[in-house]
Amino acid sequence: MDTQTETLNQNQSILQKKPIWQAHPYLINSLILLVALILSVTVGSIYIPLQNILHLLLKPLLNLNIVDAPFYSTILFTVRLPHTILVCLTGAALASSGAAYQGLFRNPLADPYLIGVASGAGLGAVVALGISWPSTVLGWLSIPVAAFVGATITVWLVYSLASVNRSVPTTTLILAGVAVSSFATALTSFVMLRSKDEVHRALSWLLGGSPMSGWAPVWAAFPYIMIGLIALWLFSHALNVLQFGEEQAQQLGIHVERTKLMIILAASLTTAAAVSFSGLIGFIGLIVPHMMRLLWGTDYKRLIPLSVLGGGSALLLADLLARVVLAPQVLPVGIVTALAGAPFFLWLLRRAKDQLYW
Repeated sequence: MDTQTETLNQNQSILQKKPIWQAHPYLINSLILLVALILSVTVGSIYIPLQNILHLLLKPLLNLNIVDAPFYSTILFTVRLPHTILVCLTGAALASSGAAYQGLFRNPLADPYLIGVASGAGLGAVVALGISWPSTVLGWLSIPVAAFVGATITVWLVYSLASVNRSVPTTTLILAGVAVSSFATALTSFVMLRSKDEVHRALSWLLGGSPMSGWAPVWAAFPYIMIGLIALWLFSHALNVLQFGEEQAQQLGIHVERTKLMIILAASLTTAAAVSFSGLIGFIGLIVPHMMRLLWGTDYKRLIPLSVLGGGSALLLADLLARVVLAPQVLPVGIVTALAGAPFFLWLLRRAKDQLYW
């Protein structure tokens, strides 16, 4: 009898074992991100072998001498590496913000563009760019500030329009966001038309083809994005509780309205920092958190960091495709994400008719 019980327990444990890709989400996503980082710094108009990259990175420690070191070093440290880091940070910011919005609205179709945050941030950044194209670190710092101001004003307008008796119904909030987003987009187009000298660069920027290069935008965006990512992770418990409904969350000790506002502000800061340097890149904030949720569950303590890893990987791969598909011409990465994301969105919309995700 004991032998039979032991055998049954062993069989049950075998059945309960998860596939390695599902049991180790952080490991799998970290490896994918590592591959995306390597491809991003090696592949381009000039291919840099991985061995040379490792030598260049380790050269200060090991005092190595390699062929074409100055040539490769200039490309790697002046162009490829800062661009790769900025793209990775942008993907992480958009995906984590998308995860937060999807949890806040309990809607898998939500993303940073839903309530006009990205449009407001884009308007603020375009106004700053229209005044003068920045060339110093202090000038780069003004862009996320202007973008965050635009995003904050947008959030305030949406909240004011959607507020009913000191509460903000989700449906009303979304409808107000759509209206304000359209208004911000119209203002952005007007500013671009008035700034004739900068219209081409601004248009390229809006499509996700940022002409900004070097380390200055990386250092300018990094603190804003990191503050936003940490804040969103700290609100992961509140997002989990909000999945039970606002009334239930209130009974469990969550100050619902204040929490909703803080989550939106944190997501707005993160989105604004990403938009200000990389333009309006769609679908990353929709696709990545939704895929992470389908594969590894709805616990936001896990979903937020997984979205950070997945968002960085997804945008790096999209950026790589944008660089090689029409080489030597570089496509705006926003075009690539739209071409890949639109079919996924249609599939998701069709799937939503047949089953619930939450």
